[in-house]
Amino acid sequence: MATQDVTLETFQPTIEADGIVLLDFWASWCGPCRMFGPVFEKASESHTDIFFGKIDTEAEQQLAGSLGIQSIPTLMAFRDGILVFNQPGALPAAQLEELIGAVEALDMDDVRAKVAAAQQ
Repeated sequence: MATQDVTLETFQPTIEADGIVLLDFWASWCGPCRMFGPVFEKASESHTDIFFGKIDTEAEQQLAGSLGIQSIPTLMAFRDGILVFNQPGALPAAQLEELIGAVEALDMDDVRAKVAAAQQ
């Protein structure tokens, strides 16, 4: 699946979907973003079971601001509606693949229990 644009209007339904959602926060003027873009796109083609979304921080300033995005590129990973990874900086292809593997391997019952405990 190729990458898809995510906007303020589509953000919530996108992250609440079942499965894995990877979001790349970027801007056209950002050099590291332009380097990471093709890596993210290529990963989207080899992991068709994962949603790969791109959020243009220039066009979606309200969304980026509400999420506290201060540096780009920033990569967020959600699984079954839960944020499981949030880090600024461009990842090399091998690191992105490692991240995808780690997110796929998560025990989501354990993650949900930790989230519930943290909210008490």
